Amino acid sequence: MVDMGKTLIFMGIVLICVGALLIFMHKIPFLVKLPGDITIKKENFTFYFPLATSIIISIILSVIFWLWPRR
Repeated sequence: MVDMGKTLIFMGIVLICVGALLIFMHKIPFLVKLPGDITIKKENFTFYFPLATSIIISIILSVIFWLWPRR
């Protein structure tokens, strides 16, 4: 039960960090509208898919978890 509690606390911290990143993402210039991001604009519709941003975040998280000491 102790491990489950620690996991829930860790996941809560991760969710808070992701939420803060989503709120303040437009203020971080290198994370907004990279050249590989897909944007489709029509009259009443805008579709934005951050492909390049997702790849960069995935690489950064992979390196962080690879460097994280394993128990």
